[in-house]
Amino acid sequence: MTTSKEERKKQKVQKKLSRTPLQKFLDFWKNLFFAAIAALLIKTFLIETSRVPTGSMEKTIMVGDFLFVNKFIYGSSSPRNIPFTNVVLPYFQLPAISEPEKGDIIVFEYPGDRDVITPTEILNYVKRCVGEPGDTIEIKNKVVYVNGKELHKPSHIQYLMPRILPKSYTRPDIFPKGSGWNKDQYGPLVIPKKGDKIKLTAENIEIYRTLINRTYSKEVVSVQNGSVLINGKVVDEYEIPQDYYFAMGDNRDDSADSRYWGFVPREKIVGEALMIYWSWNPNISFGDFFKLLGSTRFNRIAKLVH
Repeated sequence: MTTSKEERKKQKVQKKLSRTPLQKFLDFWKNLFFAAIAALLIKTFLIETSRVPTGSMEKTIMVGDFLFVNKFIYGSSSPRNIPFTNVVLPYFQLPAISEPEKGDIIVFEYPGDRDVITPTEILNYVKRCVGEPGDTIEIKNKVVYVNGKELHKPSHIQYLMPRILPKSYTRPDIFPKGSGWNKDQYGPLVIPKKGDKIKLTAENIEIYRTLINRTYSKEVVSVQNGSVLINGKVVDEYEIPQDYYFAMGDNRDDSADSRYWGFVPREKIVGEALMIYWSWNPNISFGDFFKLLGSTRFNRIAKLVH
């Protein structure tokens, strides 16, 4: 029995040694192909990677951090666009294990500026979820309240501007258009929830105008003689087609977030930020690679983000 095993082992070794250069070449590319398929499946359904280009989440997440993103927790999807392009692909999504919650650091496709129906560029944003569907968001003197209660402050939250803007100071770039709010004094604003039937009026239409236009992928909302029209028909009610979320950066005074451009649609959420797998100084160009490599922030590598 032992002799038979030894003979089979020898035959296997001899077979490997007797392979021609062509066979070795084909084996190499076959192994590379299967490795690529495995990597694609992992990237598509389990773990995505994301680079942090702005300081809106500092000091929780720093510019120059590279993140692993947990995709399957919110429902993995097939590729949404052709890599390195803005070409959108039809995709399917698997059921979610759980839904985004307040406090989660979410990664999502930027839905576009406040009044833009379809963004010209596909970008991934990283922000903290501060409001879930149906919640009422309000900001008083920089402090976030959800459903009348102060929201837990992240451990690394920071405010770069010590001065608090008064209620009398209005910003025209704040969402919704014409609200009269600013980044420090905001709301109250109810976050749309799937299935809710909203009474539409000329007074509240700016909250839902872009949301509705994006659902139709074109400009369909108008106001005439005090009445709201969708696709030219007078309506006084609209059913919310999906859940929406409210996201903000931990760097509260230097974050372009939902206060400026509005709600995050559930379909745009890619996953939850999981861990920093690499970090270096983003101000050093790749042209000076060894200096860039020397700027590696080893204390941030393998750091869980929360």
